[in-house]
Amino acid sequence: MYKNSSLRFLFPLAVILLISSCGQSGQNKSAVAGSDSSNFSSAKAIIKYAKGFRIDYYDHYKIVSLLNRVGDKTDTLHYLLLPEGGTPPPDHPGLPVITIPVKSLVVMSSSHVGLAEFVGVADRIIGLGSMKYINSPAVRQRIKTGAVKEVGLDNDVNTELLVAMHPGAFLTMSNPDAAGVGKNKTLAEAGVPLLPVSEWLETTPLGRAEWVKLIAALVNREDIVNAKFDSVEQEYKKLAAIGAASATHPSVIIGMPYKGSWFMPAGESYMVQLLNDAGAGYHWKDTKGTGSLSMNFETVAPVALKADYWLNIGTVDSKKEIAGRDARFTQFAPFVKGTIYNNTRRTNDIGSNDYWESGTANPQLILADLIRIMHPDLLPKDSLYYYKQLK
Repeated sequence: MYKNSSLRFLFPLAVILLISSCGQSGQNKSAVAGSDSSNFSSAKAIIKYAKGFRIDYYDHYKIVSLLNRVGDKTDTLHYLLLPEGGTPPPDHPGLPVITIPVKSLVVMSSSHVGLAEFVGVADRIIGLGSMKYINSPAVRQRIKTGAVKEVGLDNDVNTELLVAMHPGAFLTMSNPDAAGVGKNKTLAEAGVPLLPVSEWLETTPLGRAEWVKLIAALVNREDIVNAKFDSVEQEYKKLAAIGAASATHPSVIIGMPYKGSWFMPAGESYMVQLLNDAGAGYHWKDTKGTGSLSMNFETVAPVALKADYWLNIGTVDSKKEIAGRDARFTQFAPFVKGTIYNNTRRTNDIGSNDYWESGTANPQLILADLIRIMHPDLLPKDSLYYYKQLK
């Protein structure tokens, strides 16, 4: 039912909590460039929402710190971002070095593509974990011309190909140490820097989106990305104020059962934050956890029978398909009233859904859709961007 990009929302988040914050260091000596050159200037990224990384700025280099979660342990991985030809500072020995600005990227997730596109460097992507789930027309064109290669998924990465490609940075979804040191050690010894870009572990929409600033630091575009993110932040906050002021709070259910389990977002997840900001009512909003709640049909059905809206229901594209999955769905109030909306409007001809790609960096567009769906009188009658009503 779910694409790879949505599956990672369902089960990894259910067991992992973010436990570390990442404010900006007060010991920074000076700021670093944002015009995609190796010269330093006055721009730097200030991290306000993301909890999974931090960036410290010094006179001639930057240090990126990423949370590293292996089992029940939480450590921090550090990377030295050094201009080409620069000399590593003696006070940070042994850190993996990433030459900036990074000129080529291998990414493992469609959301990484969305982050890179937001920053304006999607044309630097030379490798993907899989070609199947990419929506970006620019990246798809590069795939067509052979400029992008498929390197395999996390558990079966083509190490030899990656070494031969020698990307400036290899962005993974999981921790570099999660599967052992074998292949990762080979890549590290070959000078291929691995960075776990785990925006999917963030618990707020703006926290997920703020990972664009990590990409910006890699390519020296902090000035450009700061301005773009500020615009996203301001629009999101403006919309959240509209949602908070709504007089009604329509009840919502999410998703469909998958192999006997119905995964609903837990109360501390970014999806529930979106629903709250949209002025929605959500039965499980007070539950603990940042991932998903695994429930059976019988648990969800009493809520679904009375719900006002049904959202994010996977790959189905019509009420007929829903009824074909399980006749009991036809008794749910949203099915009867026709208030079923799926986040698949921007799905291309090969089934790649842009919601999981550009939506990561543009939560304000998702929030606007949700408000238009549940409070159509609160915003101008514009068309939905990621969502569509199922007929």
